[in-house]
Amino acid sequence: PAFASEEEHGHEEEEGSAVELNVEQQIEAKIVVDQVQKREIAESIRLPGEVIVNAYRSSSVTPRISAQIVSRHVKLGDEVTKSQRLVTLSSIGMAEAQGGLIVADKEWQRVKKLGEQTVGEKRFTQAQVDRQQSFAKVIAYGMNSEQADALLKKGDASLATGEFDLLSPQDGTVLSDDFILGEFIEPGRTLIEITDESSKWVNAQAVPSLLPHVESGTPARIDVDGRWLGGKVIQLHHRLDEETRTQAIRIEVDNSGDLIHAGQFVEVEISVGDGEAVMAVPNSAVTMIEGQPNVFLREEGHEFHPTQIEVEATIGEWTVTDHGISLGDEVAVEGVFYLKSLLLKSSLGEGHAH
Repeated sequence: PAFASEEEHGHEEEEGSAVELNVEQQIEAKIVVDQVQKREIAESIRLPGEVIVNAYRSSSVTPRISAQIVSRHVKLGDEVTKSQRLVTLSSIGMAEAQGGLIVADKEWQRVKKLGEQTVGEKRFTQAQVDRQQSFAKVIAYGMNSEQADALLKKGDASLATGEFDLLSPQDGTVLSDDFILGEFIEPGRTLIEITDESSKWVNAQAVPSLLPHVESGTPARIDVDGRWLGGKVIQLHHRLDEETRTQAIRIEVDNSGDLIHAGQFVEVEISVGDGEAVMAVPNSAVTMIEGQPNVFLREEGHEFHPTQIEVEATIGEWTVTDHGISLGDEVAVEGVFYLKSLLLKSSLGEGHAH
């Protein structure tokens, strides 16, 4: 039941009002109470931010020579591992390079078997150089060492078809695959982008005067639909934006839960210093009554009194106050909305509230 009370409780509260709930009713209403304490709260600033890919954990897969797309082996959103086949290409230039490698390797094997004294130093050296250059050429065109070695092991000139696979340079997720089968592509064209989704960057902007104590390694976090993800500052740009005169900040965030994605807008909170111990209550404990900030003070284990406080500052999830309540007081930190609704019902004369 809730009813008006005229008792004095030693705190500034709304005159003649209280909400009474026994232990069972408090449990049923999910009322949570905590003691008022002094807390060392790190000062912080809040800024809007945008999620971008972690460029240090991302790769672009591009051809090095003109080629035609023969087949794809992955699609957008697929998880891939390092050295996994992504796309098969066919190139006249690669076919010539593959054929040249097979010829050069056979010549080198023959000369090497005869020996330098038999064939002469010049021919021996030339055959060795030709083989090395031919091997380097197919690597430069897009094959890797294992693929080139496999071609030489078979030693079949008919295998110099010009087909070769582009392999994944890292573990990650396919972020884009902007191509179609049969398309003829030029060197440098990005076919596939891969990124490690477990780590993301968040870019934010702030005026330099807000960042005197911020440096690489400073703790930070981002708010994603009411859920906080931890991170840290990894970079502060040394050049200000010419239009806004703000300084860019880059934050690395653990995204192992896959909660954020590139292009998403979030709120950033960055610690800017360690504050001294102050009396504070969680923001969830504070509610506005008649335009003034109040907390519900519990007395005698069952009476909840709306008590006006003076807000000195709001730092992160904490409200700092030095007036209206005292250290050791018990205030409701959850279920405050329910208590407020009971109080309003009582003041409007709707009978006893439960």
